[in-house]
Amino acid sequence: MARKKVATGKKKSIGWYLAHDWQLWVMLLPAIIYIFIFCYVPMYGVQLAFREYDFKSGIYGGKWVGFKYFKQFFDSAMFGTTLRNTFVTAALSIVLGFPAPIVLAMIINQIRQQKWKRIVQTTVYIPYFISTVVMVSILNIMLASKGGVISEAMKAIHLIPKKANLFSNDYFVWVYVFSGVWQSMGWNSIIYIAALSSVDTQLYDACKIDGANRWQIIVHIDFPALIPTIVILLIMNMGGILNVGFDKIYLMQNTLNKKTSEVISTYVYTVGIKSSQFSFGSAVGLFTNVINFAFLMLTNWLGKKLTGTGLM
Repeated sequence: MARKKVATGKKKSIGWYLAHDWQLWVMLLPAIIYIFIFCYVPMYGVQLAFREYDFKSGIYGGKWVGFKYFKQFFDSAMFGTTLRNTFVTAALSIVLGFPAPIVLAMIINQIRQQKWKRIVQTTVYIPYFISTVVMVSILNIMLASKGGVISEAMKAIHLIPKKANLFSNDYFVWVYVFSGVWQSMGWNSIIYIAALSSVDTQLYDACKIDGANRWQIIVHIDFPALIPTIVILLIMNMGGILNVGFDKIYLMQNTLNKKTSEVISTYVYTVGIKSSQFSFGSAVGLFTNVINFAFLMLTNWLGKKLTGTGLM
């Protein structure tokens, strides 16, 4: 009888789940409709990457040219430059930015006085709510080559040369990455703090009885508890590795850093949108999404193989 029940349970249809949990599906319905309309329906326009855009014929009526625009991008002088800049910026953002909220969450979790804990959390959350335009304006003021508080301080302690410009090619990537880490690590730590709040407090009490210090508690309790969350978020971040933030980079661009700040997203905007080469821009965007998908699948496979945790 037990085997029969198990087999019956495995054969439950989708209709059974829809009828049994219809309240949950109704709550999920607006999100499903939103994703379908704004994420799946526009995918039909991907064919623009394989057509020669014509204003009279519209998106779907242009001449079919196959991989012409992909080849045009691969053969262009900017292909290697934009791909390298995008990978370098994205890789440094993940290497330096991804561990930061994890460390911050474990530090906040060790604060025992709730008053100070709330003060620290509020302080580190505030930068996230600064708009990109305001953030870039602050960077321009604080990092100005003449009179900038941070730049002058760095010159005073000989971290950078006296004539250095932090918005030049030599420093652009570091300014972009570290400002992004500072702005987002507090907000990104929320999900890790939530994961740590579910840890059984008896484990902490047992560690204290055994004489464990705070570092040992972090290593043997906090970090293992965060591994599933870390893996899932890493997979999701790797799925957008080439989607380097367009707005911030575009606002930070100038003639001094164009060599390192020209990434795929800004190149698509300059060539595809401003120059009205919509087919070319669609081809470059599709190429970017294919690479992102490949990284997503690879990271998901590694995550499941190494930790047993994955998106699917």
